[in-house]
Amino acid sequence: MNVKVPFYKYHGAGNDFVIIDRSDIPYELSTVQIKKICERRYGIGADGLMFYEPHKESDFKMTYFNSDGSESSFCGNGARCIVQFGIDHKSLLENITFSFNDTLLGAKRKNDLIEINMSNVSSVERLKNNNLFLDTGSPHQIVWVSDLEKIEVEREGRALRNAFSSAGCNVNFVEYLGENKLAIRTYERGVEAETHACGTGITAAAIAAYFDRKISSSEIELNAVGGKLWVRFEPSGFGFVDVYLTGPATHVFTGVIELRS
Repeated sequence: MNVKVPFYKYHGAGNDFVIIDRSDIPYELSTVQIKKICERRYGIGADGLMFYEPHKESDFKMTYFNSDGSESSFCGNGARCIVQFGIDHKSLLENITFSFNDTLLGAKRKNDLIEINMSNVSSVERLKNNNLFLDTGSPHQIVWVSDLEKIEVEREGRALRNAFSSAGCNVNFVEYLGENKLAIRTYERGVEAETHACGTGITAAAIAAYFDRKISSSEIELNAVGGKLWVRFEPSGFGFVDVYLTGPATHVFTGVIELRS
């Protein structure tokens, strides 16, 4: 049985996603089908796939899958994109709420950008290799570098990702630019490659810079490969609360893909 499914392609600072309305597909997609959709030569092409579906306690529920077909932890860029999808196609207005993994999160439009209320961060850990580790909805390792352009992100990121734990983590290479600005490149687990931007990684880098006293402001601009994003937060004891990520969310194109059940 073949089913024609509408899809919507969005990107957040070059981190790109396929969004499908759950009501448009009559069955659960397999890992193989998700991988095929995200494949850049034989599918639509994306860093991940998201499902949008109704939710009793919020405007919608978000489910996210990596391009390797695995269900993923939180994705900040993906969240901004699916919020923008809701604004574009579901008549969502201001003060939007959505559910991810049974957690309610908030979002709103700020001019041409989308601001997401991220998870609080309970602690920042210094690893034996002197890198920092923190969880901003997804696990991230922060590596400070002095010349970001020369870093072999995929080679070095893969080595650190696999050495961390059996589940691995995302690896962010971050350079301090001065004046509360950072530059960042990220190796994402699940994609198993460098992506143009990673929202939870950008959030992690901003908090890590404050933790390591490289930056004194709690409002930070970050330059990713795909563009600029902004993070703000409030320190609270050993952790951080009221964490917000702001950045672009852009509709690329809409289409229909034929899937075999």
